[in-house]
Amino acid sequence: MSKIEARIDKWLWAVRVFKTRTIAAEACKKGRVTMAGAQVKPSRVVRPGDVVEVRKPPVTYSFKVLQAIENRVGAKLVPEVMENVTPADQYELLEMNRISGFVDRARGTGRPTKKDRRAMDEFVAPAFEADFDFDWEDDDEDDDEE
Repeated sequence: MSKIEARIDKWLWAVRVFKTRTIAAEACKKGRVTMAGAQVKPSRVVRPGDVVEVRKPPVTYSFKVLQAIENRVGAKLVPEVMENVTPADQYELLEMNRISGFVDRARGTGRPTKKDRRAMDEFVAPAFEADFDFDWEDDDEDDDEE
């Protein structure tokens, strides 16, 4: 049996939006969690029907509260507790960010190997290659004549 209301930091942790309750509370304190366009504190109460928005750059996820719980549930039970109402354009933004030219290495993997560096250089090089026909010597000769 679920309660009528629950703390937002506990709820975000219970429905597996964040790995730990501490991380959920920190996200609230940093202004990454909003309800009705207003930033919320970790102690803010959620009720069924509320929509919680969580910003995990570059995407802002939206979740509708179906049940207010404070105990963590299994992944299979999450759809009974919350509904993901994130707009499709946010997922498109995530996909665009993933396939863009930005090369993002996983944290803690260390320096790129020689093979990785060559692959990055090969990827970036065509953007910087330009065929300029500047004849700088002509400019110097014009200055000498004056």
